Amino acid sequence: MAATKSDLVIVESPAKAKTIERYLGGGYKVVASMGHLRDLPKSTMGVDIEHGFEPDYQPVKGREDVIDKLRKASKKAETVYLATDPDREGEAISWHLKELLAIPDEKARRVTFNEITKNVVQEGIAHPRDIDQDLVDAQQARRILDRIVGYKLSPLLWRKIRKGLSAGRVQSVATRMVLDREREIEAFQPEEFWYLNAFLRTEKGETFRALFHGTEEKKMDLRSEEDMRAVADAVTGKSFTVASVTHGTKKRSPSPPFITSTLQQEASRRLGMTPRRTMSIAQQLYEGVDVEGEGTVGLITYMRTDSLRLSEDALSAAAQFIRGHYGEEYYYGKPRRYKTGSNAQDAHEAIRPSIPSLTPERVKKSLTGEQYRLYRLIWGRFTASQMSNAVYDNITADAVCEGYVFRAYHSKIAFPGYTAVYEDNREEDEAEEGSGKKPLPELSKGQSVTLDKLDPEQHFTAPPSRYSEATLIRAMEEKGIGRPSTYAPTITTITAREYVVKEGKYLKPTPLGETVTELMEERFPDIVDVKFTARMEDTLDKVEEGKADWKGVLSDFYGGFEKDLEQAETALQGVRIKVPDEVSAEICPNCGRNLVVKSGRFGRFLACPGYPECSFTMPLVVEMPGRCPKCGSRIFKRTSKKGYTYYACEKGAACGFMSWDVPTKDVCPSCGKTMFKLAGKGQRKPFCINEECADFLPEDKRGYRYRRSSAAASAAKEGGETAAGTAEGKSTAKKAAAGKPAAKKAAAKKPAAKKSAASRTRKGSA
Repeated sequence: MAATKSDLVIVESPAKAKTIERYLGGGYKVVASMGHLRDLPKSTMGVDIEHGFEPDYQPVKGREDVIDKLRKASKKAETVYLATDPDREGEAISWHLKELLAIPDEKARRVTFNEITKNVVQEGIAHPRDIDQDLVDAQQARRILDRIVGYKLSPLLWRKIRKGLSAGRVQSVATRMVLDREREIEAFQPEEFWYLNAFLRTEKGETFRALFHGTEEKKMDLRSEEDMRAVADAVTGKSFTVASVTHGTKKRSPSPPFITSTLQQEASRRLGMTPRRTMSIAQQLYEGVDVEGEGTVGLITYMRTDSLRLSEDALSAAAQFIRGHYGEEYYYGKPRRYKTGSNAQDAHEAIRPSIPSLTPERVKKSLTGEQYRLYRLIWGRFTASQMSNAVYDNITADAVCEGYVFRAYHSKIAFPGYTAVYEDNREEDEAEEGSGKKPLPELSKGQSVTLDKLDPEQHFTAPPSRYSEATLIRAMEEKGIGRPSTYAPTITTITAREYVVKEGKYLKPTPLGETVTELMEERFPDIVDVKFTARMEDTLDKVEEGKADWKGVLSDFYGGFEKDLEQAETALQGVRIKVPDEVSAEICPNCGRNLVVKSGRFGRFLACPGYPECSFTMPLVVEMPGRCPKCGSRIFKRTSKKGYTYYACEKGAACGFMSWDVPTKDVCPSCGKTMFKLAGKGQRKPFCINEECADFLPEDKRGYRYRRSSAAASAAKEGGETAAGTAEGKSTAKKAAAGKPAAKKAAAKKPAAKKSAASRTRKGSA
């Protein structure tokens, strides 16, 4: 590779610079820009709307030293390679660097790396290109569009509702989606239905469970107790006959490798990571990690992608690894290729390990806990995507009585296939067929079985669940709202503004979010219209493809937006919109009013609405699913004086129940009481803590990593107090409301999370 000593490579982060410099060797100087060095000003609009939406880009304040060093280095260099991230924003950063540093066209060369490996880096440097102006223009259009919406709407919200609010082209739609789901839940009318389980016994005394399926002619649903009773009365005391026993196999194929949205969803579900944290850790894995015995290695490909495409080299490497480590039968036999969605930009490969042979266990010692867990997830999903199907042996038996069919079902794995590497836990609807977990006895057609008992179960259809961060991202992706780089910052914004709050893992709109959204729906319907926003994303894609003029797109949008803005100002002249209080179920012990949720400098808390006559405050109560196993009351999440989380009955000392384990929405099938699970990230199997139950799981078998300490006793004592009565609770809430110095000191003691300079300076806009 031809190179001179004066060639300069500019990347975004020091970690990436270190990795790339190692791969390029002598003759190249690799430096980091530390993210954006030129942007629109923070204090003003920075866009000349009257003269063709001309942006006023300014050097980022506080970055003068970096700019000066880069300018001097670029002047000395014979060639300047701009190697920022391979997406719209990365292309724009390269363009800004070229303009800011005054690099001549003939010296500036653009290179991109989908993965930070030696071959790819050297290949990229060997084949540079010009800056793609269409990509730059698409990013400019998005940036200026969002700037116009934010800087025009936010002051209106400040004047009409309260200061500090914001509106955005993507964040406002995301908030509306959360609110629309809440409206669906409130309007939902549950419908009754029943399951009827028959516990049957063979002549040998073997028992099995079969679920009512219907008649011999058709499937039948039990919609009321009368329907259930009619079937139960018809078969009670009668003989059952096995009408059929069917053996079969079922194959399940693996899921495709990750794209940005599915990675964020799975990391949230399995690892408990927020989308923002997921992308931060993924960025570290992409830029490079010092791996023992390997040096600095970029472990994964670029993590902002909506494509399922895989390179031929990756497919070949996966095939070789699977055959060598698991055996020929575990390889699918040919490369699996997955179809990318029609709305995808398809600019990069799917997210995969750069070197498939670097297994998670090989690199574990070199990674942090979070890096290891996320890499294991990405590596496992990719490797499994090229493996054989999992094969299951299924048995279905139908027992008939008085023309009614009861069906029993069992499934067991015959060949693990891809599940040897990655279990995707896709949900199967086995309720209709029975649990499928307990093996069936030997059954044959025509065999008589005896009914031991009938077990009816009343159920009601459930409303749709609130969005979690993961399911909101999935919905945004399906509806075409935003792009891979905007999902995480959008959710961060709407939670930071308190338009939505997290209750457990679910997102719930606040009265503030409802008020802002209702105003937007009334006065700016296009901004919060899902279809309009999706069409705008498609238009930005056309700018990227060179099929639309970016300033023309802005002009078309601004005409209608300006008209809506003028009409809103006129209609709302002299109007001040009050945000209703968020009323809780907790009662003020001093005056008997329902406490309301307030926000202070240090977060949300409960306060009496009778202030200043009544100044009672307390920490915000977090109600958990399930019921107290001792008295049936609600269970609250508590924090001890030493910062440990535990769960206690709302009645406090009157009941005395507390637990370190997390209550779940599941109930024990034997005793009917709430089941619990171990605290921690990822999925955990629920268990029964009722000592009188046959399914009780003792503490020493629950999988605790550490012995329970004496802290349990102190937490139990705290659990016996009511939240309203604890001095700590009152003090914390008052500090949160008033911003007391003690609370500030506590916050100051908390160590700051380490971030790369690029992640601090480069933030996606929503």
